[in-house]
Amino acid sequence: MSAYQREILVRFAHCDPGGIVFYPRYFEMINGIVEDWFEDAVGVSFSGMLFHRNLATPTVHFDVDFVARSAMGERLTFFLTVERMGTSSFDLRHVGTCHGEERLRCAQTLLFTDAKAMKSLPIPDDLRPRMERYLTGG
Repeated sequence: MSAYQREILVRFAHCDPGGIVFYPRYFEMINGIVEDWFEDAVGVSFSGMLFHRNLATPTVHFDVDFVARSAMGERLTFFLTVERMGTSSFDLRHVGTCHGEERLRCAQTLLFTDAKAMKSLPIPDDLRPRMERYLTGG
């Protein structure tokens, strides 16, 4: 098992007037990390899935713990692992840190769907083994 890793600079746009990350912005960061993981590690872009394969992966569940605040100018390191793979859905775990200090923990469930019909589809056979490289095994 390996974790996909991505660093994000906390920008002005991520923050409230006090200069700390406004919590909805974490969801934008996480979505960006998922998109990057699909492109960099799984080998298919979100645009390719949507426009060429008619696939979507909507989030159907989030469970988040905001452990400590993050401030503008900090660099957050996010780690993504796959916790479970079902027939159509899969669970991701995200941990956000700054200099080794945990800032955020998130469990996310996504579902493969037909993008037009919005009905669940099995995880594509060509993507499953690439996703499984990030499976924690438990």
